[in-house]
Amino acid sequence: MNEPIPVTRAVDGGTAKLMPDLDRSRAWLLTVDGAPQSYVDLDDPAHLEFEYARRIAHVLDLTADPGVPLDVLHLGGGALTLPRYLVATRPGSHQMVIEADQGLLELVAEYLPLPSGTGVTVRPEDARRALEAVPEGSADVIVADVFGGSRVPAQLTSVEYVRAAARALRPGGRYIANLADGAPFAFLRSQLATYRTVFAHLALIAEPSVLRGRRFGNAVLVASQSELPVAALARRTAADAFPARVEHGEALERFTGRATPVRDEEATPSPEPPSGAFSVG
Repeated sequence: MNEPIPVTRAVDGGTAKLMPDLDRSRAWLLTVDGAPQSYVDLDDPAHLEFEYARRIAHVLDLTADPGVPLDVLHLGGGALTLPRYLVATRPGSHQMVIEADQGLLELVAEYLPLPSGTGVTVRPEDARRALEAVPEGSADVIVADVFGGSRVPAQLTSVEYVRAAARALRPGGRYIANLADGAPFAFLRSQLATYRTVFAHLALIAEPSVLRGRRFGNAVLVASQSELPVAALARRTAADAFPARVEHGEALERFTGRATPVRDEEATPSPEPPSGAFSVG
């Protein structure tokens, strides 16, 4: 049997590479311009290599009883890691994936195709426009993992965008976003202030070293109009190989401080990561 070999291809967002994991026979790492985007194990789609993906999965796991199907809108597709996870853990779910990079979608479809009958629909569209067009109250969960290069696009950081997300969710639905920032957290604080204007309940999941400003890293924001299962989330994230903390309530208010909400006309992308923060090879 031939060993899998790396694949390199120009896509809309830069140079994409699919690199095989030598320790897992059908597992692949996707990078774009050297920045890790997705990790997929075709034999074990419930295996999540990236810590931020596991934290998002914890929220998904606690959104409904085990195995209950969900209607999920994914903004940002990559190699479809989380849609595959839900196919494995919640069969019968209906999932819509919005990914603006047509070339990336073609690469993933060629080398990491989804099995038929998964209930996953993939569309090459702009995330903001697609979100604003979905029917009101049509999603149980929205998962936003959209990066232009290594930065969250400005159009996905404003009050107007957050209102569109809230409109698309059913009562009690949850919005989950993968964000990235470092001290002094101007972007992350402004995002918390922005989401606070629309959603009644917020939580932030991140490693203590990130929250203390010791390094640049990912932070998973969770928002809902209903109470969040913060105690259960805290137990799960604390038990991970790289433990995380769940900030909420007064502690999150203190972290947000005097940050103000962001409107469309003043929105900017998330900060550029320091050199080497997320790069591979």
